[in-house]
Amino acid sequence: MTIKSVFDADFAKYGKVLNGYNVDALLAKLEEKTPKPADAVIYEPSDADLEAIMGEVFSVNAYGGMPIQIGYCNGYNTKLNCLEWHRGSELNIPANDMVLLLATLSDVKDGKLDTSKVEAFYAPKGTVVQVYETTLHYAPCNAVKDGVVSKEGFRVIIVLPKDTNTAKPALKEIDFEDKLLWARNKWLIAHPETSEAKQGAFVGLVGENIDLAK
Repeated sequence: MTIKSVFDADFAKYGKVLNGYNVDALLAKLEEKTPKPADAVIYEPSDADLEAIMGEVFSVNAYGGMPIQIGYCNGYNTKLNCLEWHRGSELNIPANDMVLLLATLSDVKDGKLDTSKVEAFYAPKGTVVQVYETTLHYAPCNAVKDGVVSKEGFRVIIVLPKDTNTAKPALKEIDFEDKLLWARNKWLIAHPETSEAKQGAFVGLVGENIDLAK
């Protein structure tokens, strides 16, 4: 598939690049202390060491004083697998070049989305990428250069409203979207081929499970 850049005009409906943040110390700590699996993806919603470096700055400047958490998503991935969304924007700050697979929430109808609606965007190391709350996303993907998937994997800082992606609250279903709640402040639709679908996630992705390695 065509891979655009987060600096392209086409990215504007999904998010924007935030400028002026010095994330060098944050990314150095990420690379120093967090593992990067060679054949899997790990996610940690909140890390005290990372929050000690830039938690206040992101809370005040990027989120207007709202409480936030800083965690990370590391590993090796080339597939779409699922799409999720939150109430509140997400910041992605890669320590390695990466690709994001994105779609818009308005294209989800009755919990279903055709994967042909998904677009790919390249983000270079050190970019502070804001993904709007109306943007569907999931785990980052390895960078692709000249049609070749990078073998180095990725480490990515993930900033979100506090307590996002923690334990799912007990709820009585009121609205259809309640069926899609997978964790706290995390609505998710899965491709039928995925482990998430086998674990009971709502199967809402129709079509090919996009794989950048193909």
